[in-house]
Amino acid sequence: MNTRKSKLLVISAAAFVFVAGLGFSAQAESNPPLAALGPVPVPTDNKQTAEKIELGKLLFFDSRIGGDASVSCADCHAQKQGWGFNDPLSRGYPGVVHWRNSQTVVNSAYLGKLFWTGSAKSLENQAPSAALGAISGNGERDMVEARLAFIPEYVKRFNKVFGDEWPKVNNTWKAIAAFERTLIHDNTAFDKYMRGDKKALSDAQKRGLKLFQGKANCIECHNGPLLTDEKYYNLGVPRAEEWLDQGLAQITFRYEQYAKGVTEKMYRTVKDDAGLYYRTKQKRDKGKFRTPPLRYTAYTAPFMHNGSFFEFSEVIDFYNDGGGTNEFSANKTKLLKPLGLSDEEKEDLVAFLESLSGPEIKIATPKLPPYAPLPEVADVN
Repeated sequence: MNTRKSKLLVISAAAFVFVAGLGFSAQAESNPPLAALGPVPVPTDNKQTAEKIELGKLLFFDSRIGGDASVSCADCHAQKQGWGFNDPLSRGYPGVVHWRNSQTVVNSAYLGKLFWTGSAKSLENQAPSAALGAISGNGERDMVEARLAFIPEYVKRFNKVFGDEWPKVNNTWKAIAAFERTLIHDNTAFDKYMRGDKKALSDAQKRGLKLFQGKANCIECHNGPLLTDEKYYNLGVPRAEEWLDQGLAQITFRYEQYAKGVTEKMYRTVKDDAGLYYRTKQKRDKGKFRTPPLRYTAYTAPFMHNGSFFEFSEVIDFYNDGGGTNEFSANKTKLLKPLGLSDEEKEDLVAFLESLSGPEIKIATPKLPPYAPLPEVADVN
């Protein structure tokens, strides 16, 4: 062996001994530690300004950016429902229902993968997908611009914020994203504890934190400041109950199957949400969904991609049993195993989950600007 290779081996071995001496393992290195939330990431091409945020707030609550001017962002992300939607499956454009649970907007500014299968990489990309999607908003870009152009207050604000002669639809999404970046929940009991206030958590919550990182192994997927690794897993979550007996839900599911380009055999036989598979068309991705963050969850039930569980205790029981079974259980993650948690340990875990939510985020619903008045028509009589 040459001298250079010998030195590299000695250095590598020494580094391993040093890391092992600190108590780290390969698994611990792969899981980012829990932490308090840091500054909100802001893209360089959409800086935050007070005027842009205020414009975005108006647009977030304004249904005129949707298909028939009846559905706004706030209809599926209602502040009284955790800035989400408290039915298992979200509402949709009039005449349809959505096919997945609506996630909260709170702290979504930190995510690099939005929607349950990560189909949007930023808030700017997420907004048009919701407003223009056939199931959620059913809007058209030219129609959105035309409506906004007939609202003098918007014409004035878009000109001031973006320099538009008339409102541009892409700047609509930028303004909404700027507002959503203000919906931050970063001063919970958990955040205070992680910043050094060791009295911020109760004894039960501290025991729950220890279980979360240890015996329950929640940290394997729910890690980092946002408590998500943003990876995709099949947990064996059973299919949505609504697909068994609700006609509109069945129609939506079949439409989505068709629109996402599945095989004819799959269209005719599959009766469950294939998740990430619709994007990748890889069999190994059937039934996989992105790990959801755990912050603000005291207000965002029901949980899972199809709203299967309404209580923290139900979620913990599900994991304690080693997950469930569904149509794609062949892809079920090997990470899930029965946990053997006692009733007391389950209660401590619930207590810890509650520490991830502080007071609700509440704002006054803004008064929306009106269309320009119609011109008077001369009386010809």
